[in-house]
Amino acid sequence: MSISISQPLSSSAPQPGLHVAILLDGNGRWASARGLARSEGHRAGVESVRRVVRSAPSLGIGTLTLYAFSSDNWGRPMSEVSSLLVLLEDYFRAEAAKCAAEGIRLRVIGRRDRLPLTLKNAIDSAERITANGRNLELRIAVDYSSRDAILRAACWMMSSLEVSQREFSRRLGEVTHSTGPALDVDLLIRTGGDRRLSDFMLWECAYAELFFTPVMWPDFQSSDLAAAVEDFLGRERRFGRLPEAAAS
Repeated sequence: MSISISQPLSSSAPQPGLHVAILLDGNGRWASARGLARSEGHRAGVESVRRVVRSAPSLGIGTLTLYAFSSDNWGRPMSEVSSLLVLLEDYFRAEAAKCAAEGIRLRVIGRRDRLPLTLKNAIDSAERITANGRNLELRIAVDYSSRDAILRAACWMMSSLEVSQREFSRRLGEVTHSTGPALDVDLLIRTGGDRRLSDFMLWECAYAELFFTPVMWPDFQSSDLAAAVEDFLGRERRFGRLPEAAAS
């Protein structure tokens, strides 16, 4: 059996609109600072999701990926986990029709085998209702671990006749329930003040521009998203090459 070695997938390959990924951090600290239960912080964070989703297309964003629930979050107190999962289910049920009306395609990336049946049903329904959206692809990462996804995709590569970044991206998209190959991230935003990736989009962020802000997620406004995009547009992206080569 022969295996072909292809050239690396170019990180500068054009995509329809920017791919912006956001780590939604600071909900619990936002609530604690106000003497509220952490669940209230997550509830306030849902309103921030609605704000950024509404404003994303006008900022040239074609794909928006939001880190809502990591695989490591299963280690939090069960009361908080249950609250998060209920909030997610409520969001998918409440927003599906609105997203469809606004041309937003909603997808969930991550594992699904550990999610409650009612949440899985809500995800399936939302994805079906919004399947024709073209203005924005909104991806919510639920029970998501980039390391786990990379490991599973690597195992699947054992049956592949092609060893290439393009083929691996395709496999990675399959294991995370994406609509296609894993997309390179242009801009990664983390709210809440911490400066780390926390197992989010590690493969896709190889050449992403990083933007860290102390603003807690419940306080994150459309203007904050616009400021991050403006900062991104002012940066020089070279992808390891000299400036004149990257520009061409």
